[in-house]
Amino acid sequence: MLYIGTSGIKGTIPSQTGNLTNLLLLDLPSNHLTGGIPTAFKNLQNLQGLAVRDNNLNGTLDNLCNLQRLAYVYLTADRFSGSIPECFGNMTSLRKLDLGNNFLVSAIPNSFWNLKDLLQLNLSSNSLNGSLPLEVGTLKAVTSIDISANQFFGDIPSTIGDLQNLLILNLSQNQFHGSIPESCGSMLSLQGLNLSHNNLSGFIPKSLEALRALEELDVSYNHLSGEIPSGGHFRNFTAESFLFNEALCGDSRFHVPPCPRPNSIHRSRTKKVLLFVFAPLGLASVVVAALAIVFRRYWKKYRDSKGVNMVLVPTQERVSYYELLRATDGYSESNLLGIGSFGSVYKGILNDGRSIAVKVFNLELEGVLKSFDVECEVLKNLRHRNLVKVISTCWNQDFRALVLEYMCNGSLEKWLYSDNYFLDTLQRLNIMIDVASAVQYLHEEYSTPVIHCDLKPSNVLLDEDMVAHVSDFGVAKMLEKEESFAWTKTLATIGYMLQSMDLRG
Repeated sequence: MLYIGTSGIKGTIPSQTGNLTNLLLLDLPSNHLTGGIPTAFKNLQNLQGLAVRDNNLNGTLDNLCNLQRLAYVYLTADRFSGSIPECFGNMTSLRKLDLGNNFLVSAIPNSFWNLKDLLQLNLSSNSLNGSLPLEVGTLKAVTSIDISANQFFGDIPSTIGDLQNLLILNLSQNQFHGSIPESCGSMLSLQGLNLSHNNLSGFIPKSLEALRALEELDVSYNHLSGEIPSGGHFRNFTAESFLFNEALCGDSRFHVPPCPRPNSIHRSRTKKVLLFVFAPLGLASVVVAALAIVFRRYWKKYRDSKGVNMVLVPTQERVSYYELLRATDGYSESNLLGIGSFGSVYKGILNDGRSIAVKVFNLELEGVLKSFDVECEVLKNLRHRNLVKVISTCWNQDFRALVLEYMCNGSLEKWLYSDNYFLDTLQRLNIMIDVASAVQYLHEEYSTPVIHCDLKPSNVLLDEDMVAHVSDFGVAKMLEKEESFAWTKTLATIGYMLQSMDLRG
């Protein structure tokens, strides 16, 4: 077995790796590897586990075709392209296959459904297309299927209900249409079902009430109608599970209108007659008022757009001022995550359902414009797994904001000083390593050395896996070329030492 994880190794996987004919496990996660899978891999006939996730590997997966004993394949977060090879259907030993977050295209090959002993399947965040065939029901042993964020279309096959061992099913962010199969109520082991961001229509099957293990459900951003079931675990679901559908009705706690009762049909017809008689009388005034409102909103939008600019770090994503306003519910206090020295941070939800953190700068404070410019300058090229990812920036004459990746576990300060939170020794050690990795990258691995100057627990954020990410570069310093040190009036650099003391404490 060979394990070299998170070690900063670079270059390609040596072709001489093919000489390790007795190798059972090759695990090289979270490095800087490039290139493709060597053709010499065909000699690794005993290989059972391959994990080269979170690198920059590219090319196709065809060189894995001769490895018939593979049981565990983890290739997520690389840059593999092409199609899923037909030969994968011959790897009958395969138990876990993770190809998520790559650039794979085309449909899933027909041979794939021969993997009757497959336990976990992750094909999320690729460009795969085609429909799910009825043969998906042959994966009797599977416990987890995630094909989200692709381009799959067509109906969800009714045979999906044959997967009696399935715990997690994620089909979100695709183009599935038709209705939710009634057979989904047969998957009695199901714990999580995500069908959001599709084109599904019809009713939510009442059969889902029978899923006693179902803890998470998301059918938002579809075209569903009818009554939301009220039995089973539906008693525990919130309105977020059903957002942005066409005509759902039911309990008021779901923020939907009540469903009409049978005896209300006659009253509905009477209302239609009255509406037909009296509507023309007020039509003219309504049209005039509507036109005035539309013109006013159009003029305001046109006026504001003239002063709104989008400045992006190197990414293709753009988030508008108006989308930020909607995502944060007008920067309401209910979405407030915290207040810093130069502004406030709010949680938001983008149109595609992603959670974000929006750092809005208070322009009335002295030095805030410089702080914003510094953060933009520093973060526009930085890329490291232990730095908070910047999605976009947005500004106009009266507004400055950074759109950041949302960290659901909050700041390290909360975990160190709150009685309701606790970090064990291993977690503290991992966080120290994460922060040290970020600092090493800033000081030594980036082309222009960056001094954070304000490293402290409140500026270290934790994601869902408790991985630490350094944030807030508002007072950071960048060393010029040939400059080995820089003077600063900022005293907050003592946080570099306090950070370590807090974690050991």
